[in-house]
Amino acid sequence: MSKGPLSKSELIQILVEKHATNLTRKDVKGILEAMTSVGHAELKKNGLFVVPGLVRMVVIKKPATKERKGINPFTKEPTVFKAKPARKVVRGRPVKAVKDAVA
Repeated sequence: MSKGPLSKSELIQILVEKHATNLTRKDVKGILEAMTSVGHAELKKNGLFVVPGLVRMVVIKKPATKERKGINPFTKEPTVFKAKPARKVVRGRPVKAVKDAVA
């Protein structure tokens, strides 16, 4: 395995090895892809998707901001901060079980 985060194929292989029944890599890959598509649909529809025992994902609506003047804290020179359009961002928050496992 790699030293960085798990790749999709590494995760599939680990799940196949950990599950005692005769699931194939193709079965596990299909389950992961189905969970991904359900998660995308739920985030779009409800703004919330929970992977039980792992993470709670929430859509947060950020309002538009106007252009404004400010001061660069490093150089103390006046600068102009550009306007930003309204947008939606997804935040992932660990559930209590994950916090307890890491602590």
